Amino acid sequence: MKSKVYFTDMRTKPGNGMYDKFDRLLKRAGIEMLDLEGKMVALKINFGEPGNLAYIRPNYAARVVRKVKELGGKPFLTDANTLYYGRRANAVDHLEAAMENGFNRIAVGCDVIIADGLTGSDAKEIPINLKHVEKAKIGTIIADADVILSLTHFKGHEQTGFGGTIKNIGMGSGSRKGKMEMHSASKPEMVEENCVACGMCIKNCPEKAIAYKRNRKAQIDYDKCIGCGQCVASCHYGAARAPYDQSAEILNEKMAEYAYAVLQGKQHFHVSFIMNVSPDCDCWDTNDQALVPDIGIAASFDPVSLDKACVDLVNKSPGIQSSRLFDKGEYKDEEDKFVHVHPDVHWKECLIHAQEIRLGTMDYELSVVK
Repeated sequence: MKSKVYFTDMRTKPGNGMYDKFDRLLKRAGIEMLDLEGKMVALKINFGEPGNLAYIRPNYAARVVRKVKELGGKPFLTDANTLYYGRRANAVDHLEAAMENGFNRIAVGCDVIIADGLTGSDAKEIPINLKHVEKAKIGTIIADADVILSLTHFKGHEQTGFGGTIKNIGMGSGSRKGKMEMHSASKPEMVEENCVACGMCIKNCPEKAIAYKRNRKAQIDYDKCIGCGQCVASCHYGAARAPYDQSAEILNEKMAEYAYAVLQGKQHFHVSFIMNVSPDCDCWDTNDQALVPDIGIAASFDPVSLDKACVDLVNKSPGIQSSRLFDKGEYKDEEDKFVHVHPDVHWKECLIHAQEIRLGTMDYELSVVK
């Protein structure tokens, strides 16, 4: 059975601006069918690494917050801390980054709560017993929420082909240990020449698995290491590293399983913004030229159908001549844009597995909202 995906483009006229079209899209897609009265509603979003300007405009999040409140819900914006060291690696810096990019109570109408706590270790294990993941490590705030509403910036991604709803929910809701499980087939490693003996990895290791060698270089005791990634996020010098050695296929499949863990047994609804379709993730502190012109906004109860519809809309759109599509010779219109930009990654693996575990279906019907 086909899932419904609703879509509105970027065309406007006086009396029918993007706010009006967005509100109609939410209503037509069925957001009012959700039982939100008194419910804790997590609006899962990526706040964007400061310096990157392709993330979702806070104005759109504010419209969703308003609608949730109208329906009696208690909304909050949330995301989990990053695995790598950066401006979103701990809750204090993450909140400042969100504020800097316009996600605050004044602009959006609700507060930001970081899903996995101060240092990325606040998580719940959700049993799913699927192909790769037995228990998903999900940020406690997201695991405890009554309802999940995802707001996703649809773009390319260097490790998964594209970053859509499943990535936003699956990878984005994983605690630091969960992100390690998805990204790596092994445990963190130490690059000795980068170690300055600052002691941050030792201080932040929950298992006391790191100590100095005689030359004052940090070393991991792998008999004690649990692979949580705390050393990676606390190291400012690139000495502690996550070995991104998981195959793209398994990473995509694990990501789908994590999304399954987040959504199982909960009401959920998803919106994808097909704008500023940058070739890489919003986790970079820059964003390259968009691959295609802004396309519009899509919404659905089915995250798999939504991702598939967004891929199709991007691939049907003309490529921008000054984008990365045309860096290495002539791009042909019939080519898959995400495969062209990231030829070693096959995004279909994620959607195929997501469909197999009944997260949703790739078979959809697109309904246009004027």
